[in-house]
Amino acid sequence: MESVFGFTEALLSIVERLVDGFAALLPRALTALIVILIGVLIAKIIEKALATGFEKLKIDALLEKAGVTETLEKLGLREPPGKLLSRAVYFLLVMLFIQSATQAVGLLVISDAIGSFFAYLPNLVAACLIMLFGFMLARFAGKTVTRSAEESGMDQAGILGRIVSSMIVFVVAIIAITQLKIDVEMVKSVVLVLLAGGTLAVALSFGLGTREVSRNIVAGFYARKLFQIGEVVEVGGERGVLTAITPMQTLVEREGQVIAIPNRVFLDEVTKQD
Repeated sequence: MESVFGFTEALLSIVERLVDGFAALLPRALTALIVILIGVLIAKIIEKALATGFEKLKIDALLEKAGVTETLEKLGLREPPGKLLSRAVYFLLVMLFIQSATQAVGLLVISDAIGSFFAYLPNLVAACLIMLFGFMLARFAGKTVTRSAEESGMDQAGILGRIVSSMIVFVVAIIAITQLKIDVEMVKSVVLVLLAGGTLAVALSFGLGTREVSRNIVAGFYARKLFQIGEVVEVGGERGVLTAITPMQTLVEREGQVIAIPNRVFLDEVTKQD
């Protein structure tokens, strides 16, 4: 009987402590729930206000003209910048109120985790901005190089523009990763070796294997600045009507016959122009 009485007393003691704990936790849990609900309401109001502000002030239209919207779409973000920003602010505010609620309840693990996230947030925002403006710079540089190459008569202008754009994106990605406090020393070392090797290979190729090709391209570039299509010229001893100057050859028509002359002739011989 004594053992049964002792077991019953221990069980009642446990139940009593559980009831007391629940009674002490209930007000804090209700307070936390109220804080979260108020936080969601405030966050939703601020989200609507930001979205309305972007719409009224035509900020989305300005960002679209600046190329920000197109860059975000290439990154997989289809919504307008104003909506994306307002949605991000909404979630950040909700997380902030959740941190306060969990701290009030005593869930310090969750509260500390959210606090660590907010401490890391400036690095994350900086990395995102670096990537955004880096992509914009890469697009601008790629288009500029492509347009310049096309004006110079290069057949692979698009490929050259994409190469330049890709290199800029790669460098920007390394900078963004560094901003996130991720060690990229090994990646940087490998990239430096690859770039050095690629540069050396290109230099040797142009200096030795494609020397004549380089001379023709350079000569053709300057010839297009000096001569007009349709005028009569004498190039390399051939006289006729200039019909085209390609990256490698100059085409002259004489008596219904088209004559192809290497562009390097402009550098080596005298050219006459009527």
